[in-house]
Amino acid sequence: MKKLIIFLFLIFLAGLMSGIYFQSNDNLLGDKIVGFSVVFLVVIFMPIFLYHRWNGKKLSDYTLSEENLKKMKAKSSKSIK
Repeated sequence: MKKLIIFLFLIFLAGLMSGIYFQSNDNLLGDKIVGFSVVFLVVIFMPIFLYHRWNGKKLSDYTLSEENLKKMKAKSSKSIK
């Protein structure tokens, strides 16, 4: 999975760099390539990356709930003493 993410990111970078290069010659074509690269980043790369990073983690550890607030207050009161 890590190799797939690296490969997709390199494809995005190649598309972005080629789009910037083509902007100097043909502005419309360069803008299209940069736009498609950004759409690829948002629609394809980011969901795969987020799934890979969040796989197997509990979302409740990262949300602000009553239980987590009590833990934070307990830790802060211990560090003050």
